[in-house]
Amino acid sequence: MTDRKTKPGDWPRRISRWWSRNGNPKVCAMENDSPTMPKRTLIDILFILFLRLIAISCFWFGLQYWAMLVGYSLVGAGRFDLLSLPWKVAATSLAVLFPVASLGLWLTVSWGPVVWVLAAGGQILMYGLLPQTFGSNRLILLMHGAVASVYLVFRLALWLEKRRQRRKVSVDLP
Repeated sequence: MTDRKTKPGDWPRRISRWWSRNGNPKVCAMENDSPTMPKRTLIDILFILFLRLIAISCFWFGLQYWAMLVGYSLVGAGRFDLLSLPWKVAATSLAVLFPVASLGLWLTVSWGPVVWVLAAGGQILMYGLLPQTFGSNRLILLMHGAVASVYLVFRLALWLEKRRQRRKVSVDLP
């Protein structure tokens, strides 16, 4: 080799065995031998858009619960210190769960839908099973059911697409 010290900027380069005419080694940049990210399919793109739309709605729900708890909405009647115990537990839980679910859904990480299920399940318990305490809100129940159905359809479509791609035979020989 040579006595020359490498500079910090030369780190990602490799030195070939061939020498240039002035006695210095040739420095070649590394070549990409494969693409870094697989190409996304239409179903993948639509699924990500769906998750981000649900993330925006979860963030809105979280803001609504926080506004209620600090007295900004409902003319201050929903402030935390004025709520009954069931409302205190439900509102504070949902005020935390919905923004966390929003973050997980926006980033499309695996825990995002799980936290959304917890938050949606809390609202389903509130408005579906305990209407005498929290009141009845059929629209929330229908919307959570529709979102869960569309999510399951997307997961099924993605699973079928991945299964179809695994069955394709690829030949790597030239």
